[in-house]
Amino acid sequence: LLIKESLEIVLNDLKELRTILKSLAKEHKYTVCIGRTHGQHAVPTTYGMKFAIWLDEIQRHIERIEEAKKRILVGQMSGAVGTMASFGEIGLKMQELVMKDLGLKSALISNQIIQRDVYAELMSILAIIASTLDKIALEIRNLQRTEILEISEPFGKKQVGSSTMPHKRNPIRSEKISGLARVIYSNVIPALLNNPLWHERDLTNSSVERVILPETFVLLDEMLKNMKKVLLGLEFFPENIKKNLYLTKNLIMAEPLMLKLTEKGMGRQEAHELVRRLAMKAFEENRGLLEVLSESKEAREYLTDDDLASLKPENYIGMAPQIVDNVIAYIEEKEKTEES
Repeated sequence: LLIKESLEIVLNDLKELRTILKSLAKEHKYTVCIGRTHGQHAVPTTYGMKFAIWLDEIQRHIERIEEAKKRILVGQMSGAVGTMASFGEIGLKMQELVMKDLGLKSALISNQIIQRDVYAELMSILAIIASTLDKIALEIRNLQRTEILEISEPFGKKQVGSSTMPHKRNPIRSEKISGLARVIYSNVIPALLNNPLWHERDLTNSSVERVILPETFVLLDEMLKNMKKVLLGLEFFPENIKKNLYLTKNLIMAEPLMLKLTEKGMGRQEAHELVRRLAMKAFEENRGLLEVLSESKEAREYLTDDDLASLKPENYIGMAPQIVDNVIAYIEEKEKTEES
């Protein structure tokens, strides 16, 4: 029964977080930023894409919980070893009536206890949710680093960042979220170890569950509440977003440049090798890629001044806005289904 109530709290928190992320995805659908792979500048993306990815993931967590309820919210009163011998012929009916009154599904079969694979699944779902919050928090922490500073969690006017460094604006809420996630991850292993019990039951699971179940729900609730506060007060630094977008002096436009050359008739491998050489030259000479490109006779045989002028990071976000719209439409359809 406590699990039932706790899951409703988690679901409500997730739905509130979903609303916040949907709003951010809409607002920043066209906020172009640099995408990073392996920690390196890749090609442009949008903040709307980031938020929509997290939004889609939160929706899956809502669906995971709803789908798993039929396996998790199960009860039994089946006697010492599950046979209901002490209840006589009314055993099955009595269990069904009591569980119905409690709002639980009546177990099809059990021994003295509900089998602990049920709680192992529950703990795994809660840990997966924690991992998403950890992922979001980690992204915010990285993007708040002094060298990047594209976004920042909210920082109060009288908030103290460090006891010895007055200038610090530490991402303490995001760090707290990542820290608490580690505890939740560690609670999954004991839940798995609780499944193998002696014969019709022993007590090795009991003492563990009294710790890991309430602890995990409390910690996850704290993580969700902190994440909502972080996202609701998220600060953006447009100047830094644009600065980082152009930090490589258009080296990030190597891919669209290669595609443009191919479109104009150059062979794919030939275009790749030419752009690779030009990109390496631009990097070594600390010059802009388009500047080096404009001096290349090979490239200028295929590319006009208008072609070069069109090679801007803001123009290379593909179908990102439509993808974000698709996610938002999908989420809003799910919300309507929940209300009906």
